[in-house]
Amino acid sequence: MPTFTSKKYHPPTLQNTIGARYRRSLSRHPFLLFGLPFIGTILAGSFFLTPVTALRYERHDRKIQRVSQEEAMGLGRNKRKVDLNEEYYRLAAKDLDNWEQKRIERFNGEPDGTL
Repeated sequence: MPTFTSKKYHPPTLQNTIGARYRRSLSRHPFLLFGLPFIGTILAGSFFLTPVTALRYERHDRKIQRVSQEEAMGLGRNKRKVDLNEEYYRLAAKDLDNWEQKRIERFNGEPDGTL
């Protein structure tokens, strides 16, 4: 006879709890009690998230339409077109040798980084 029995000890007070009954039946029917609820949760989540995602994209589309309506009204009509070569030569024409570093003013109580 073996020294220890292979049967697990379960105190009598814990044998009839919901958790103990679930664990016992989970070993007999794992798909029915674990797999099926898991798959059901995934499917329900996808059906729930579909309208939420649609709302997100509709909101984004409304923003894009607003911008296009502003452009249609002519708000962006007088903007200067930027050319990289032109900007480079415009900045290069400035006198960059005689410049002075200036510190910006800080808010009250904000550290300014000086030691």
